[in-house]
Amino acid sequence: MRAPLIFDGHNDLLTRLYGAPDGPESVGGEGQGAIFAPAAREGGFAGGFFALWVPSHVDVIAKMAAMQGDGYDMPLPGMVPQDEATKVVNDQIAIFDDLVRLGFLTQCRSVGDLRAAIGGDGMAAILHMEGAEAIGPDLTELDDYYDRGLRSLGPVWSRETIFGHGVPFRFPSTGDTGPGLTDAGIRLVRRCDKLGIMLDLSHLNEAGFWDVARTSTRPLVATHSNAHAISPHARNLTDAQLDAIAESDGMVGLNFAVAFLRPDGRMRADVGIDVMLRHLDHLIDRLGENRVGLGSDYDGAMVPEDLTSVADLPRLRSAMRDHGYDDALMEKLCHGNWLRVLEKSWA
Repeated sequence: MRAPLIFDGHNDLLTRLYGAPDGPESVGGEGQGAIFAPAAREGGFAGGFFALWVPSHVDVIAKMAAMQGDGYDMPLPGMVPQDEATKVVNDQIAIFDDLVRLGFLTQCRSVGDLRAAIGGDGMAAILHMEGAEAIGPDLTELDDYYDRGLRSLGPVWSRETIFGHGVPFRFPSTGDTGPGLTDAGIRLVRRCDKLGIMLDLSHLNEAGFWDVARTSTRPLVATHSNAHAISPHARNLTDAQLDAIAESDGMVGLNFAVAFLRPDGRMRADVGIDVMLRHLDHLIDRLGENRVGLGSDYDGAMVPEDLTSVADLPRLRSAMRDHGYDDALMEKLCHGNWLRVLEKSWA
């Protein structure tokens, strides 16, 4: 049987290209980064959620050094002003549109679009917003971004917005790190439900998670998060959260970021695929086979040394098969479950 194509819950290609000297045309070749068109064909990477993300003003080198220790507590970055966020987001949408024009991506606004695009010439691409700083409290911009193709949104990254609070990069810790959604955040959830924009709970703190669970009528989804029971990082999901996601018939995408995989929480790439399989087993045990997928965080995180780009994905598929996942389960984990949950989220 042909290896199933992988549709991925999260990547940061647009951030990698934003402000880079090489433009969108570079995706047609190779270089520093995880996602390139030739590598995608080689690795069976069919596409995924392409994130719009506004960088914070932090010392990245110091942050990465701190996260290699036995424990750490990185303070949340400051809020990003809406005008600053709007410029960055619009610039990144322009990059996304260029990638579509060049044929590297095929924009998908419906599950029908996704089914038609997966396995096609361009990577199937859902436009996602990671942190809603570009949206004001009256939500006018949300409708505008929906018209431009936005179909997935995380109310926060790991910082505060007018809608809620993200979790810090803290280990060991739960996600119980602050207050829940604001009144504007509750309105945002309801408006996303009405429009058919999938809400991503990755990066949202625990109080905000439970506010979404009480407010939303859609499946609860975390596109790139892992099991707190294996890696007790603030970014990971507790069993209680996983049970709530299962009850809503939602989904979790396995994050490849090493700090969220490793039981010691360290940002070091020497972590084996066996640790990823432990997370997958736990997620499947709590959520069921129909509610687990992949959410790599490629081009936005340090990933295991054996999976540095989409060209390496056959190694992961091979390990999953050797671990005992049969053809039907492989199909679900690699892309089928994303199609299932999006049918319900976008209906």
